[in-house]
Amino acid sequence: MRVFGIGIDVVEVDRIASAIERHGGPFLTKIFTPAERDYCESRKNPAMHYAARFAAKEAVSKALGTGIGGNAGLHDLEVVHDAAGAPKLRLSGAAEAFAKQHGITDIQISLSHARDYAAANAIALAE
Repeated sequence: MRVFGIGIDVVEVDRIASAIERHGGPFLTKIFTPAERDYCESRKNPAMHYAARFAAKEAVSKALGTGIGGNAGLHDLEVVHDAAGAPKLRLSGAAEAFAKQHGITDIQISLSHARDYAAANAIALAE
């Protein structure tokens, strides 16, 4: 197995909170899947959790080398949780097809958040 790419991103929680306040549902629906929205809304500080997931999507798009767009749409990159509660990434659509085409077999992510900032890193692994 080899490293295909590495990505990192940092997001200001207030930036996401402001976007939610200004645009509400349309902003959230455009960027996050229903499961991501349900998870974030169930938390004490939803904006902090949304910011971490946005950072994860950006970090993964960098690890893939695609950026957000044609080969990695925002809904194609979904943060889910394993049985122990650890964040995992689920690919679908164009991002999943891109990963298969390039032999990417796994993408590891790590999320972190505090009052003001959320960060994520991603490592894409290929055969």
